[in-house]
Amino acid sequence: MKKDKIVIGSRGSKLATIYAEKVKYELEKEFSNKIEIKKIITSGDENQKERLSNLGGKGLFSKKIENELTNSAIDIAVHALKDMPSIETEGLITNFFLKRNSPSEILISKGGIKFEDLKPNSIIGTSSYRREFQLKQKRSDLRYKLIRGNVDTRIKKLENGEFDAILLSKAGIDALGFNNKISQEFSVDELIPCAGQGIIAIQCRETDDEMKNLLEKINNNESRILANTEREVLKILEGDCDTAIGVFAKIENEKIYLKTELFSVDGSQRYFMNESDEKKSYLSLGKNTGEKLKLKSKGSYKR
Repeated sequence: MKKDKIVIGSRGSKLATIYAEKVKYELEKEFSNKIEIKKIITSGDENQKERLSNLGGKGLFSKKIENELTNSAIDIAVHALKDMPSIETEGLITNFFLKRNSPSEILISKGGIKFEDLKPNSIIGTSSYRREFQLKQKRSDLRYKLIRGNVDTRIKKLENGEFDAILLSKAGIDALGFNNKISQEFSVDELIPCAGQGIIAIQCRETDDEMKNLLEKINNNESRILANTEREVLKILEGDCDTAIGVFAKIENEKIYLKTELFSVDGSQRYFMNESDEKKSYLSLGKNTGEKLKLKSKGSYKR
């Protein structure tokens, strides 16, 4: 029986709403009845001062939305994949994705100054240990300071003089139309992004066959392969938002390439891998890479 309407659950931020609207737009091509978006304030949105790991980790951006999904208050949930825990919540399935947006990192600085030209002791804002350790490898003479809040808030903090530069994902900047503020874009080789960066994920109940069939129609299969490859590495490492790890997969000529970069807790040790396999073996590539990293690092990445 066809649903009368579909309710999409999403965080209430401007960026999250844009992502939910993108999913709605794709669904409207396949579903003729009403589709509405329900904004849900998550624990991660309520506290924007402390580091996520101090509050309970990545699940802070998804738990309340997932609860609404489990309780059938919404039909699907839309997430930025990078904000989701790698272990799936029981009874739910996250295996539908839109075409990947840019996975790159960008710098926004006062006066448009490039990273290499920033003065010593300049204050760089980032909420991620990964970004901090990656940048410290390039310049240890800068000061790295925690910044939280949505994109607008972070840009305001920069403009108010709290920071000299901030690091953000390009996908969010693109979606919000802030491209004119970009001072520098880093390639995925210069700064390996976090797993799932730039991918919009759609989650539904495992038992909702009607919804799964509908989401299959809008799923981007390349994004599915990339997302699951990258997340497989995190599953093996039992990675959370405190784990300083970059994971990036790409597909070329029926082969899949996977770059990973894992840091020890204090950022002093770096474990890098560049692996590849046939595209059809993407899950084993992610799993094997995760296991090799675990062995090389001997657990030094765990806090």
